[in-house]
Amino acid sequence: MEILYLMIICSVSLAVIFLIIFIIGARKGQFEDDESPAVRILFDDEVKTEKETDTPEKNDKE
Repeated sequence: MEILYLMIICSVSLAVIFLIIFIIGARKGQFEDDESPAVRILFDDEVKTEKETDTPEKNDKE
C-alpha cells in the first residue's frame, strides 16, 4: 500500500512539471504558428527562385 502512495505522488509531481513546461512554452509563443512551418517546406524552391531573380547583380546588367 505504501508503494501506491509513492507512485501517486510521483505521477502527480511529473504531471505538474509537464504542466509548468507547457505553460512556459505557451507564454513564450512556441505554439502560435503551427501551420506555416509545415507548409514552408513545400514552397522552399519558389522562394529561392524569387531571391535569385531579384539579386542586384542581375539588375545592374540590364
